[in-house]
Amino acid sequence: MSLSKNPAFNLKAVLQETGIAADTLRAWERRYGLPMPQRTAGGHRLYSQYDVETIKWLMARQAEGLSISRAVDLWNEHSASGTDPLAGYNPSNLIIASASSSNYLPSNTSLDVLRAQWIAACMKFNESTAEQVLNQAFSMFPVEAVCMEVLQKGMVEIGSLWYENSASVQQEHFASSLAMRRLDALLSASPAPSRKQTILVGCPPNEWHTFTPLLLSLLLRRRGLGVIYLGANVPAERFEETVTAVHADMVVLVAQTLISAAALQQTALTLIGLNTPVAYGGRIFNLRQNLKNNIPGHYLGDSVNASLEEIEKLLKKKQEVRTYRPASKDYIAAHQAFISKRTHIESSLEEMLQPLPVSIEGISTGIQYLGDNIVAALQLGDMEHVTGEMEWLKVLMQSHRRPPQELAHFMNNYSLAVDKHINGSGTPIKIWLSEQAKQNQT
Repeated sequence: MSLSKNPAFNLKAVLQETGIAADTLRAWERRYGLPMPQRTAGGHRLYSQYDVETIKWLMARQAEGLSISRAVDLWNEHSASGTDPLAGYNPSNLIIASASSSNYLPSNTSLDVLRAQWIAACMKFNESTAEQVLNQAFSMFPVEAVCMEVLQKGMVEIGSLWYENSASVQQEHFASSLAMRRLDALLSASPAPSRKQTILVGCPPNEWHTFTPLLLSLLLRRRGLGVIYLGANVPAERFEETVTAVHADMVVLVAQTLISAAALQQTALTLIGLNTPVAYGGRIFNLRQNLKNNIPGHYLGDSVNASLEEIEKLLKKKQEVRTYRPASKDYIAAHQAFISKRTHIESSLEEMLQPLPVSIEGISTGIQYLGDNIVAALQLGDMEHVTGEMEWLKVLMQSHRRPPQELAHFMNNYSLAVDKHINGSGTPIKIWLSEQAKQNQT
C-alpha cells in the first residue's frame, strides 16, 4: 500500500490520530528530523499520511522497549539500505493500543514532573499510564537522564514510601517490575560494543536486588563497553568460571545489605588470584563507610555516576589490589562458634521469649534476620555493622504496637542464649547485644 506524502493534516489532527504529546513530537522533529512536516505560508506545520505513519512506527518501536534514539537509528538504517521502513506494514496495525491514554498525559517536560507522574501511576497499578510516561520521557530526554532521574530516583522514592508504611510491598514490587522490564529492553536494544574491554556485572550470593547492577550494565554498554550481566545471587565459583572463559577485564559486584556484603567479600577474595580487577559498590557501603576497609577491591563510589567514572579510570590504568582488614582472632572464633551452635541458640531464645510478644511467624523472621546479620558482621570483623540494620527489628515491633522495652528484653535474652551455648567464644556478640539492650531500655 502506497502512503501519500502530500501535506494534508494539521498538528491537532496528527495529535488526535497518534496520541503523541505535542512537546514530544516537536522534540523528535528538532533532535532527529523525524518526521519532516512542511510549513504553510503562516509557518504552521502540515503533515502527510506518510508522516503520520512514521510517528506511529516510532511509537511502536518504543512500545517494544527501544529508546527513541535507537528507534530513529533503526529507521535510518532501513533508509540507508534503500528499504522503506514502512514497507510491508499495514498502517492500521501501527496504531498504539494505549495511545488514547497518552492524550491525557500532561505535556510538561520536566523530568521531576515525569517522575512524579510515573510514581503516581505505579501507586495506582496503572501499567498503561506508567509506560506512556516513560515513553514520553525517553522521547524527549537522553536515555541516561531518564534512567537516573525517573527510574532510579523513582524507585528510591517508592522505597522510602514503603519504609514509611505509605506504600505497600505490592506497589513497590509492581514499580520495580516495570522499571526492570524497561532496563532489560534497553539493554537488549543497545548497539554492539565498540570497545575491546569486557566487564562482568552481577550480585554476589544472597543478593537479589538487581536494579542497580542492571542499570550500571546498561550505562556501561551505552559507553561502548562489552558487558556481561550475570544477575542476582551468583556463586563465587560462577564468577570465577566466567572470568576465565571470557577473559574479563574487570568484575563489578553490587551488594545492598550487610549479608550480601559478607558474600561479596568472599567472592572478591576468590577472584584475587585471577589477576582481574574487582570493583564494588551498593547501598550498604554508603550507609557503613567503614565497611570498605573489609573488602579487597576497588570501591566505586556512592552513586551510579561516580561508579561509571571510576570504572573508566580503572580500565585506563590498572591499580594495585587494595589491602583489606581481616577479622580478628576473637571474631573468627566467635564466627565459627555461632555458626555451629546457631540452631540451639535460636531455639533457646524462642523458649525464653514465651509467651511471644508478636506472632510466631513475625518473631521467627526477626530472629532469622538478626542471626544472618550477626554471621555477616562477625565475618567482616565488626559487630557494629549490625547496628544500622536494627531499624528493621524496631519497625517490626512498632508495626505490632509493642513498647521499645520489649526490644531490650529480646536482646538480653539473646545474650543469655549465646552465653548458654558458646560461653567463652561469643564475647563480641555479647558486648554488642548488651549495648543494644541498654539503648532500648527507655
